[in-house]
Amino acid sequence: MTIPGKNDSSYHQGDNMPNVLIQPYIMFGGCCEEALEFYRTALDAQIDMLMRFQESPDPTPPGMLPPGFENKVMHASFRIADNVLMASDGCEEGQEFKGFSLSISVTTEAEANRYFSALSNGGQVQMPLAKTFWSPCFGMLTDRFGISWMINVVTTDCTE
Repeated sequence: MTIPGKNDSSYHQGDNMPNVLIQPYIMFGGCCEEALEFYRTALDAQIDMLMRFQESPDPTPPGMLPPGFENKVMHASFRIADNVLMASDGCEEGQEFKGFSLSISVTTEAEANRYFSALSNGGQVQMPLAKTFWSPCFGMLTDRFGISWMINVVTTDCTE
């Protein structure tokens, strides 16, 4: 298989995007604060920063927000373990999350069970935790906010 540009003499692996960090930014459509509290309880998330629209140093352009959104979350940053995620209520009510999942990799089945149980509370299980060919314990769910999650036990020996 040939990757376009890979055999080109001007291509240097890693030179195109040095020190790039990709972080999820989740728009909760009016329920960001509730979601942050849920993740704080379910995943021991730590809220590092939270700013409401009314606290912005720049005024929000007229008509940009639905009525009542002044006290909603304009921007938040939170950590789950060493992972930083960002969140907002966005500029409209309601949100539909499709085409992605957040994946949690843990080292024990007890951790997998804890996170799976907490996240599925009020959500919907797509695949219960079970042994797969790559993991002794893997499952998928959608939480009460519509975020899709995959919980995976990672071992050094994947042949179990």
